[in-house]
Amino acid sequence: MTSPAQAPEQTEAHEPHPYIGGRNTALCALTAWRMEWPGAPRVVILTGSPGTGCSRLLTGFLMLCDPEYRKGIDLDALDPATVPPDLPAPAVPSVAGLTAAQILWLLADHYELSAIRTADIIPELGRLPLSGRPVTIVVPDVDRAGPVRKAGEPARVTRDVLKPLAAVDSIRLLVDVPRELAVELAEGLPPGVARIIDLDAPEWADPEGLVLQAETLLDPRFGAPELPFTTAPDARRALAEAIARHAGDGAGSRLTVHLAVRSILMHPEGFDPVDVSQLPGGVGEVLDLHARRLGTHPRTLRQILAPLALAEGDGLPVHLLTPLASAVAERDISQDMARGVLLAAPFIRTIERAGESIPENERVLLGLRHPGIGEAVRAGIPDVPGAQARIAMELLEAVPDQDWAKAGAYVRDHIAGHTLEAGLLPRLLTDPGLFAHADPVRLRAAVEAVPLEQLDAPARTYLRTAPLLTRTQAPAVLRAALLETAFVEDGLPEYAAVLRRIVPELPWHTLWSVPVAGADAVTVGELPPSAAASDSAAQAPSKQEPSEPAPLTVAVSAVPQGTPGSIPLKADDPKAPTVLVQDLATGSVIDADPARILRPSDDERATGPLGVSRGADYVRVWRRGEQQGDEKLVTTLISATPITGTDLSPDGILLVATESGVKALRIRPAAGATTARRSVHGAQAAGPEPAQAPGPEPEAGQDPQAPGRDAHPAV
Repeated sequence: MTSPAQAPEQTEAHEPHPYIGGRNTALCALTAWRMEWPGAPRVVILTGSPGTGCSRLLTGFLMLCDPEYRKGIDLDALDPATVPPDLPAPAVPSVAGLTAAQILWLLADHYELSAIRTADIIPELGRLPLSGRPVTIVVPDVDRAGPVRKAGEPARVTRDVLKPLAAVDSIRLLVDVPRELAVELAEGLPPGVARIIDLDAPEWADPEGLVLQAETLLDPRFGAPELPFTTAPDARRALAEAIARHAGDGAGSRLTVHLAVRSILMHPEGFDPVDVSQLPGGVGEVLDLHARRLGTHPRTLRQILAPLALAEGDGLPVHLLTPLASAVAERDISQDMARGVLLAAPFIRTIERAGESIPENERVLLGLRHPGIGEAVRAGIPDVPGAQARIAMELLEAVPDQDWAKAGAYVRDHIAGHTLEAGLLPRLLTDPGLFAHADPVRLRAAVEAVPLEQLDAPARTYLRTAPLLTRTQAPAVLRAALLETAFVEDGLPEYAAVLRRIVPELPWHTLWSVPVAGADAVTVGELPPSAAASDSAAQAPSKQEPSEPAPLTVAVSAVPQGTPGSIPLKADDPKAPTVLVQDLATGSVIDADPARILRPSDDERATGPLGVSRGADYVRVWRRGEQQGDEKLVTTLISATPITGTDLSPDGILLVATESGVKALRIRPAAGATTARRSVHGAQAAGPEPAQAPGPEPEAGQDPQAPGRDAHPAV
């Protein structure tokens, strides 16, 4: 067999690849990598300018690597040097829109790794060949990684995923990355380990393949309309050669040819195949020539496409295109939009979505057909940050009553991406409603792209809490509840109050939180009024008739010696364990004798309306039923730090100790269930003890996703 690394040029005896239609030289190099031919690199880095054909080349190559798909290809008709061996399909994670951590977990799921931490994944991949499982990974479209375009996720994927993978000797890697990242990825690898295939470079030129692409697109057998220059083979070939010649074989050539033919075929009126001045040399020229041929100023077409070029995610809901285009253009272009669909049709794709959760006006999205079109349009916008600022203002106007719960999904989830590129994101990060309702993966990516010194206190609280929100995939109400607690923990009660007001269905209200390092077991108890030294303990009910003061419900936490306000359990033994006694309702520290504190008995705990149980970093609160097995989950509190103790008062105040502090939360569904303080007659006086689960836990399916891995889609 001829070595793929030294493959002869394609002859007439060989058919071109049915999907790629050329690129034999590059296909030979990829086949040599797949075949592990002597001298072939272990890491191949495919790159090129947008529209050069990297994605198409990689897709065509993967067709030949898939055992099932290759059954439908006449392999005997292809150049043998371009056909990889029949091996198990490589792992091909789809990275579009994903973070570096999510990509790693995709690989972990694919290979069924036992990794618990993200840092364990690549080492475990490196050990797989010892069990006889080869590790061959193909990572396409790295330029599309990340939930927010300006957050720099492709560079993070290169640094945190691809470089570590490339450094493992037992992993064979093929990636498609932007040119500015290709050299960085290859740096540090021994000579001969990596090879960069830059499709813009002359050595990878494929002029005949470019002509074949244009000729195929013009052929009525493949869907082109019957026109004089498409039905006559000689005319079709001549036009294909002219289009390919003007496009050149460098930057954006494949996309230029594709869009040029699409423009011609969708609007053939006025096109003269003999007039070479109507043939474009780049993507930007395709836009301008197309607009002029339809009697429109090129600026108008670019203004219509601008919101799509600046959009985030999969595309814009149709109803947003006109107002956002007007915002970018700084004029009302609704009249231009009347014929704008016909004008922009060659460059736009439509995405239709179904599902009861998707509002009618958001079921159809508009997007650009290729990222290279977006780059060409953005290059013509004189002030991109200014345009993004105007888009952001328009999106803010689209929020009904400034209530983020009523905002459309695009507005709610992607406004952060627009304000990030506008340089205005820190000004947006003062709205607790946005924090609660925006998609946490996208918002977190945008916030993390802002220098920390530019963030105010609320944004820093969100940044601290965001890993918990993304890890648990918590719904909006639970996100709001976790943020409400985080604001109280960080001394921002006014922001917690806003969340309590705008999200009235919060499952709890955080009463107080104190940072106590080393807090351990906690318990709820009662302190007789005469034993309390605080003023609050001496207050009697405001009644006309004399009444015995009520006992004070307190929180007791085991804390390290030396903790401010702590009291030794034995007054005559300074080395005895110490506790911190606090008013359960306010968190005020109380100077009281721990021996006087009465704890509810086990029977009283078991007969209360609520029960509590916990894991390493979550607490479940559930309501008891009339019979065992009728328990209903009330809520689940998930903690970013390990939980060291919990207890629940009879009237529904949850006491939680973590490695970072102690806090008390009133479980709202329990409010009103029993307002009277339960007696503690017969209870023992003691320090704190871990709360015990007084009954079976509710079904796990009622909980949010168990804490663990970062949220990631299934393979």
